[in-house]
Amino acid sequence: MIKSIRETFNNSFTAQQYADFLTEIEQFFPGALDFRIAETPVFIDKEMRNKMIETCEYIISKILEEGYLSQTERSIPVEERVSSPEKPCQFIAFDFGICTNPEGIAEPALIELQGFPTLFGFQAFYPSILEKHFTIPTGYSQFFSGYTRDAYIQLLRQTILGSLNPENVILLEIKPHEQKTRIDFYATARYLGIAIVCISEIFTEDNKIYYFKESRKIQVNRIYNRVIGDELKQVQQVMDIKFDITGNWDVEWIPHPNWFYRISKYTLPLLNHPYIPETKFLSECSSIPANLEDYVLKPLFSFAGQGVVIDLTREDLDHINDPDNWILQRKMKYADCIETPNGLAKVEVRIMYIWEDGTKRPVPVTNLARLSKGKMIGTRYNKDKSWVGGSVAYFEQ
Repeated sequence: MIKSIRETFNNSFTAQQYADFLTEIEQFFPGALDFRIAETPVFIDKEMRNKMIETCEYIISKILEEGYLSQTERSIPVEERVSSPEKPCQFIAFDFGICTNPEGIAEPALIELQGFPTLFGFQAFYPSILEKHFTIPTGYSQFFSGYTRDAYIQLLRQTILGSLNPENVILLEIKPHEQKTRIDFYATARYLGIAIVCISEIFTEDNKIYYFKESRKIQVNRIYNRVIGDELKQVQQVMDIKFDITGNWDVEWIPHPNWFYRISKYTLPLLNHPYIPETKFLSECSSIPANLEDYVLKPLFSFAGQGVVIDLTREDLDHINDPDNWILQRKMKYADCIETPNGLAKVEVRIMYIWEDGTKRPVPVTNLARLSKGKMIGTRYNKDKSWVGGSVAYFEQ
């Protein structure tokens, strides 16, 4: 999005560079990269960066307001509420599309937010490999708040491990070695020395949680949680899962599963900001807009863009029998802003925050980006395309 930097990058790019880059990732984690990595990072100027961060800070202030927890109580499905005590959400992410406003000017638009740790380990690993093969201009960084890669990894360790023995901390997921994002788990385990454990491998005694490591029974004191309740509900019947995640167990969650629901699309209707598209709960729409083509319909509880209706019709709305679980959001026009050798690409940027224990509020630390040439961001919408996929943004400092 910075013309001179984009031209320099594109003109110096070679297919061999890209192949060597991917080969090095494969050498670290053979067979683990299960999503497409884009040929290019994204370069973003200081003005756009400041707009994104200012929007994130507005939302953080809303989350810190006294009434936020009561406002979001209804977001947590009764059958999925985890009764263990909630601590502040240690990992928060904000997804921005780079969009075109009515005046034709590119600006950020908040698309989604998550109280969930997505790719925090991989984003420490992957850019370090990228920077061996491609030149990043001086004065640009993937990090915020003065962090460097080493300081960021140390913050991850402190937030997830604290003073605990790594073997008493686990990364918990459903069939972790089959997940598309498993390379993130492997990077996290590499940095922290923690075990990656499938929820079916957990067992309990009294009020404590355990797993086996090399035939030894190990108590779990802290769970770095990657389990999504909606996905767990889908596999509960077909997997031999004895662990009831909702119980009041003697364990600390990082982050607590209830935050997945609180800090989510459910929060969007509570916000009012220039860079946050107008959003309403479908159940609270007193009338249906005549211009439905200017709106998108989203389920509150889904992941990876599933269930989103972009080309919305009245018939789509008539088929909704649970309007409490859907939001109507003003559609934003993604800007074709990344020049590539075979056409323009759209981009989303995820600003990633960490809330360290004992601090007053979370801080922005790093980011990821995703490039698309399809209708939506995501691999299923960009099949057989190049210069699309996972990436990272380098911001002007």
